[in-house]
Amino acid sequence: MTKKLTLGAFFIALAIIVPQIFHLSGIPQSGNVFLPMHLPVLLCGFVLGPVWGLAIGAASPVISSFLTGMPPMARLPFMIFELAAYGALTGLLFQTLGLGSKRFGSILTLAGAMAGGRMIYALCLLAAASLFGMNITGPAAAITATVTGIPGIVLQFIFIPPIVYALKKGGFIYDTAGAGSRNTPQ
Repeated sequence: MTKKLTLGAFFIALAIIVPQIFHLSGIPQSGNVFLPMHLPVLLCGFVLGPVWGLAIGAASPVISSFLTGMPPMARLPFMIFELAAYGALTGLLFQTLGLGSKRFGSILTLAGAMAGGRMIYALCLLAAASLFGMNITGPAAAITATVTGIPGIVLQFIFIPPIVYALKKGGFIYDTAGAGSRNTPQ
């Protein structure tokens, strides 16, 4: 449990620091374009599984918002649900449903988690529009956000699978072939 808490804190720290690095780049709207907070949350789901992925995904934008002002309060509720979905779905697909033991499992996991997270994002936007009379349509806004974030999605597909491979090879990711193996973070 101590190892999981430590790793969880590490992923939260990354979810705060990595976006700041992108914001310092001077690229306008770099958070919307490169999706830097998604990287640590997705990795957390791979390493720690669905429950921790959900928790770290939900906590990261809240802590980051209070410490850095990013994401802004208006976007915070949507990011909480979206990132929680990314973390949970990554862990669920990779570990619980066993994609981690399949060829191209990390890529399939990423694609499924990204699709599911964007669906959750769209549903949250629809709910907010309905409840608060906001002038947005969930699916259209989610599609716009996805198109804007294509560079970030490409970065995720480039960097996450090799990182997951290295972490799995190094024994830092739960061995999906057998419960209780020596690779399980305690």
